[in-house]
Amino acid sequence: MTYFRLLRKNLTRKKLRLFLTIFSIFTAFLIFGILKTFDSALNAGIELAGADRLITSSKVSLIQPLPFSHYTKIKATEGVANVTHASWFGGYYQEPKNFIVSFAVDAQSYLEIYPEIFIPQDHQENFLANRQGVLVGEALAQQYNWKVGDTFPLISSIWTNQDGSRTWEFKVEGIFSDPEEKFDTRSLMFHYVYFNEGRTGARDTIGWLVIKTESPEVNEAVSKAIDEQFANSPNETKTDTEAAFGKAFLEQFGNIGLIITSIVGAAFFTILLIAGNTMVLAVRERTNEIAVMKTLGFANGRIFTLIILEALILVLLGGLPALGFSWVLIEALKGAVGGALPPMTLTPEIFLQAIAYMVLLGFVTGGLPAFNAVRINVAAALGRKAL
Repeated sequence: MTYFRLLRKNLTRKKLRLFLTIFSIFTAFLIFGILKTFDSALNAGIELAGADRLITSSKVSLIQPLPFSHYTKIKATEGVANVTHASWFGGYYQEPKNFIVSFAVDAQSYLEIYPEIFIPQDHQENFLANRQGVLVGEALAQQYNWKVGDTFPLISSIWTNQDGSRTWEFKVEGIFSDPEEKFDTRSLMFHYVYFNEGRTGARDTIGWLVIKTESPEVNEAVSKAIDEQFANSPNETKTDTEAAFGKAFLEQFGNIGLIITSIVGAAFFTILLIAGNTMVLAVRERTNEIAVMKTLGFANGRIFTLIILEALILVLLGGLPALGFSWVLIEALKGAVGGALPPMTLTPEIFLQAIAYMVLLGFVTGGLPAFNAVRINVAAALGRKAL
C-alpha cells in the first residue's frame, strides 16, 4: 500500500471530523490573511517613510492646527534643508462613503520634498499655475475616470466655504504616479492658498509641517531645536521622524498591531488545540493498526513520517484555500475602503509567512501523536481491544 493511499484512508476515516477540523483551520488562516493584509496596508507609509524627513505637529493633538508663522521660523532653523506644510481637508466625492484622502499643500515645496511623486512636466507646470488646480493620484483618477482638464466638486466634512456650503470646485491639472509605490496614489492634493482664502474659519493656520533635514544624522538635533523654539508658547510643537508621526497617527485608532496580534494568536491557539486533539484521537484509534504495521516491517521512522505528513496535509487542506479566499475578499474590499487606506494587497511576504505557520502547525500538532505512535509496544497493543 502506498503512502498516498494510507494517508487518504487515514484522513477520511471520520469524514465529519475531517470537515470540521479543516473548516477550523480555514477560518483561522482566513482571519490571518485579512488582518495581516490590513495591518500591512496601515503600516505601508511608516515602512516607506523618508529617513531625512521630520514632521512637526501640535503637541496637544494631531488635529490641533498650528499658526502659519511656524513655517517661517522653522525654515530658518539650523540643519533644515527645506520645509513644506499640509492641512487635512477631509473630503469626499458626491457621497460620504466616497471618502478621499485630500490635502491642502504648499505646492512647490511639497513636490520638492517628495521627489518620489512622479508628475509629467506639463502637468506640474499647469498645476503650479492654477490656484484652483488639483493633482490627482493615478489610482484615484482611474477609480472616478477623471482626466486632465476635468472639473469636479469635492465636499469637506470639516471646512465651510465662503458661500456657506462645504463644496469646493477643482480642476484636474495633473495626475501623479509613483513607480516605486512609495506614495499612495489613491489621494489628491491642491493649493493651500486657494483653500486658505476660501475657508471661513481657522485662517492662516496649517495642519502640520514636513521638514527635510540636511542629513538623517541631524534629525535629533533639529527636532529638539524646533520644539525648544516653541516651548511654553500657546502653540507648542512635537517633532518626530516621518515614521514616528505615521505610527502616532495610527495609534489614534488604538493599538491596531496589538489587536491584530491578539486576534490571530487566539485563533491559532484554538486551531492548535483542535488539530492537535484530532491527531491524538486519530492515532489512538489506530493503535492496533500501527502495531500490525510494525509487525509487517514498518520502521518507526516511516510511521513517524506518515503521521507528520498526515498532520501537514490536514493543515494545508484548510490553510491554502483560506489564503486564496482571503485574496478574493481583499480584492472585493478595495473598492469599499476607498482612499482611506493605502491599497490592500495580500503580498508574497504574507503568503510565505502563512505557509511557514502551516508547516509549523503541522509539525506541532503531529509531533506528539507521532512520538506516541513509535513508542507503541506491539504485544501490548495487539492485546488491547481497538477503540
